[in-house]
Amino acid sequence: MNIAVELTKYLMLLMMGAYTYHAFRSALKKNKIYQDRSYRWMTFFIFLFHFTGYFTLYLQSPNSKLLFLYGMEVLVFILALEIYRLLYPGISGLLLRNMLMLISTGLIILTRLSFNKAVRQFVISAAALGLCLIVPAVMNKHDRIKKYGWIYGLSGLGLLILVILVGTENYGAKSWLSIFGLITVQPTELVKLLFVLCLASLLCENTSYKRICSATVLAGATVLALVFQKDLGGALIFFVTYVFILYCAAEKPLYLLLGLGGGSLASWVAYRLFDHVKVRVLAWQNPFGYIDKEGYQISQSLFAIGTGGWFGMGLNQGLPTSIPVVDSDFIFAAIAEEFGGFFALFLILLYVNCFVILINIALKSEDNFLRLLSLGFSVMFEFQVFLSVGGVIKFIPSTGVTLPLISYGGSSMVSTIIMFMIIQGIYNSGNKSAKVKAKD
Repeated sequence: MNIAVELTKYLMLLMMGAYTYHAFRSALKKNKIYQDRSYRWMTFFIFLFHFTGYFTLYLQSPNSKLLFLYGMEVLVFILALEIYRLLYPGISGLLLRNMLMLISTGLIILTRLSFNKAVRQFVISAAALGLCLIVPAVMNKHDRIKKYGWIYGLSGLGLLILVILVGTENYGAKSWLSIFGLITVQPTELVKLLFVLCLASLLCENTSYKRICSATVLAGATVLALVFQKDLGGALIFFVTYVFILYCAAEKPLYLLLGLGGGSLASWVAYRLFDHVKVRVLAWQNPFGYIDKEGYQISQSLFAIGTGGWFGMGLNQGLPTSIPVVDSDFIFAAIAEEFGGFFALFLILLYVNCFVILINIALKSEDNFLRLLSLGFSVMFEFQVFLSVGGVIKFIPSTGVTLPLISYGGSSMVSTIIMFMIIQGIYNSGNKSAKVKAKD
């Protein structure tokens, strides 16, 4: 069994490396025949990687429930690939496969950490993939969607205020709503979508001084609501997204410089006002000096990454459960420990590949609303990855941000899938327009 686990560890590393290679080659090569060939290889690597992960887990802990979960996940992946391809032939096959590869990685590591949480994550992922079948079609009505910018913004702000009033607090942040005591949701994830929709709608056709000021006030109120929730990681994501959307809409570098300067000042103010921010900065500066308390989480994360080395301990061979909140905020450390440093680097490159695709879709869009919408989601997605990975590896202080499509959390999973499907709708509508022009 030890030999089998050791072999599967290297096999999964090779498959992730090969998949990442084909992902970048597909993004660079415009030849349709070559892309289709790469897509077939990528699909093969997704399913083989997924099978190898669950095969490794089953070897060490034979369980019929594990087999059933694996079978249901395979079925959902097949249906997602086929149904989206049939309904929307013009969507990005590369982005769809990247999304499934990231979800597959997350489900494997979550199954290793907590079977029950993996089941819940899978059910939510499957439901989101099914419900989002209508999202690309809805984006064909973008001329109507962009008319309700103020409604998006005020609705999002209202949700955040509701959380401040009646929300529940976890890990120092008051960011959750409990529905009838049965379901706990994080409205911030929905507000992310509304926030970008709001800014893209308000700034797509009017970048006058008055409009910029009104949009800034609304964005500032949203960020302040997150600050009052003590969700400073979320506030930072919203702020950076706003700055880049404003810069691209107005095309004035001064706005970008003022935004970055204001963000730096706000970070200093947050450090002075909030004790839990001081604790995180203290843990970041000297985690081993405070290993018994403030620095315990980041210290355990660094131990896990160092123990895994370049090739990892093997699935189910490490001790990632010693890291507090490992299934959400620090899941990247668990991946690095059991899959290895090389695997973690390939995973980061896969996120970079997604960002490149998203930015390309934004740049190619002829409609300014769709361009700003895609750009906002691109920045929001990649900056969240940066905060999550950066906090785990001690590059920056931990912000309590999840790793998109991998970390445990239904609200984050649903919002990210919706985000990807909105961008797929933008890409699909762009392909339709290009075909119509070619016929003309």
